[in-house]
Amino acid sequence: MQKLVIFSGSGVSAESGIKTFRDSGGLWEDHDIYEVATPEAWQNNPTLVTEFYNARRKQVIEAIPNKAHLAIAELDNHFDVTVITQNVDDLHERAGSKKVIHLHGEIMKARSSVDPNLIYHLDKPNLTEEDICDKGSRLRPNIVWFGEPVPLMELAATEVILASTFIVIGTSLEVYPAASLVDLVPTQAVKYYIDPNANKPVSNFHIIQEKAGVAMPNLSEKLIQNK
Repeated sequence: MQKLVIFSGSGVSAESGIKTFRDSGGLWEDHDIYEVATPEAWQNNPTLVTEFYNARRKQVIEAIPNKAHLAIAELDNHFDVTVITQNVDDLHERAGSKKVIHLHGEIMKARSSVDPNLIYHLDKPNLTEEDICDKGSRLRPNIVWFGEPVPLMELAATEVILASTFIVIGTSLEVYPAASLVDLVPTQAVKYYIDPNANKPVSNFHIIQEKAGVAMPNLSEKLIQNK
């Protein structure tokens, strides 16, 4: 079965009403990212960080998958699809995508603040200081913060090098190391770059300068018809 790899970013979730820090010049919902998205922020003020992600989690719970998420999920019925996303929401999964790699973590999960291997699905929207892991430490959001390693990069790379079709959607390709995945796409693969502001030169990519919710359904239909 033909291997499709889709690399998604915040532009996909934005169409479901989920904002990112890039929407407002380094601020994320009126917070400086260094106050809420670094290990130092957690050490300095874990309560602020927890409350910030509680609000983001509520926003994700209330959001619904949009046309781009649904079009990507439809491809699962026709191809071997892996979605590699920089987004921390679960909208790809809720749309029906079966294999999703979250490079920057998952907001609907929490993890131990002393052992990153202890990860827990959340059955409630809010974390508190009373929520602890099996080792007794406070739970933190399961988010890869600035300055932390990206543990799933190697797994993502193993998927990218197998791609026969590679689709970049809703990302500026400015966040590293995630953006370096485009360098691993096989030369012979068919490549698409969907973004209304796609002005970054990407070698041998078909550029589609439209919003994700417009371009992805059209591309999905084309791929299915031509398989």
